[in-house]
Amino acid sequence: MLTSITIKNTAIIDKLTVPFGEGMNCLTGETGAGKSIIVDSICCLLGERVSRDSIRRGADTASVQGVFYVE
Repeated sequence: MLTSITIKNTAIIDKLTVPFGEGMNCLTGETGAGKSIIVDSICCLLGERVSRDSIRRGADTASVQGVFYVE
């Protein structure tokens, strides 16, 4: 289970850590809030290809880190 994700220098996100709890977790917010960036970052953790265009303007690198709990 994914327990948290940390996103750095991706699209409009400078640095963000999102903790996930047990059960269902929902991402809600207004248009342009960055929900799809979080979903795309989770896809990156799962092995999907990522474009260089997703690196934040002015940054040299971007990173996505996930913490998984395996019983």
